[in-house]
Amino acid sequence: MPSYPLSVAVVCMSNMNRSMEAHRILRRKGFRVGSFGAGSRVRLPGTARNPPVVYDFSTTYEQMHKDLMSKDRERYTSNGILHILGRNERIKPRPERFQECRDRFDVIFTCEESVYDRVVEELWVREQETCEPVHVINVDMDDNTEDATLGSFLICELCERLQQADNLEDSLVEVLLAAEQKTGRSFLHTVCFY
Repeated sequence: MPSYPLSVAVVCMSNMNRSMEAHRILRRKGFRVGSFGAGSRVRLPGTARNPPVVYDFSTTYEQMHKDLMSKDRERYTSNGILHILGRNERIKPRPERFQECRDRFDVIFTCEESVYDRVVEELWVREQETCEPVHVINVDMDDNTEDATLGSFLICELCERLQQADNLEDSLVEVLLAAEQKTGRSFLHTVCFY
């Protein structure tokens, strides 16, 4: 069993809902955790007649919150976006892009297959420095608050099992197979190297 807390990253497209909910839950459980988006910009739902609202990753959650309040407070309150932004502000100042992060993690969880593909591709094109392994695991979840919470609890359960394992490398496949049998889900898994 590792004597240090597992170092975990969670990546969704915009570092807004799914990755931030997992960040909140994992941090509360004592894991070293980072959360990221893999998209080029942060995209939030627009109003019924308008396209999505788009922000740069450098925009803080507080700035987004103020902007959406001025645009349509009622809509963004009723669809839960202002609540999500409030939660995010309590965790960290702004969204972060995975492609710009050089931190190292034991495990990287992605929240949909297209994000998984982006993360794996990004790790493959980077110059390998230490040849330390990182496990990239996809846990599919829809981008809504309920699925984000359920998926985040599943990610947390996987992390707890991996933390208790004697050897991460030897135990990971066994942990994923047990989770597949329990949940009926399948998980994509790739080993990349730093």
